[in-house]
Amino acid sequence: MPKARKMLSDREAPYIQPLVNLIETQGKETLAMWAVEYAGRVMLPLWIKNYPDDLRPQNALNAARGWLSGSIKLPQAKPAILACHEAAREAGAKPAAQAAARAIGQCASTIHSARHCIGLAAYGALAVAYDRLGTDAPWVRIEQLAAKECKNMEAALRAIAVKNKPNP
Repeated sequence: MPKARKMLSDREAPYIQPLVNLIETQGKETLAMWAVEYAGRVMLPLWIKNYPDDLRPQNALNAARGWLSGSIKLPQAKPAILACHEAAREAGAKPAAQAAARAIGQCASTIHSARHCIGLAAYGALAVAYDRLGTDAPWVRIEQLAAKECKNMEAALRAIAVKNKPNP
């Protein structure tokens, strides 16, 4: 059985490049809203399917939403985000859940630095592929499904993207 990869690491891959290009045109708040929403809708169910009683990823998303709404500051959100990263480290036996928690942690971390949002593609697309195909599927099939998920991510960002954003 091949060892599961932890992330998609080729930022130059043809299925990631359009998303990266779009990300570079957007501000931190837009990217955080997109990443947190997408992670909540797509990644969190993958986590819950495997760890229904572990609320750390949900708490990280809630903390990021609190920052986005202005109800909390970054130092208040940070412990929940770090706990999500801890949950991911502990989920090594379940690669789809682990990748989902990593994606969620990176998405929530976008409130700190916009660059973290690329973790949605790097970890999240792999989480979806592992969930649907398993880790024993040939890499070419996993990568094909991950590429489709990256297109879905791009479409979701494009739907809320700010046109002609000055100084993104």
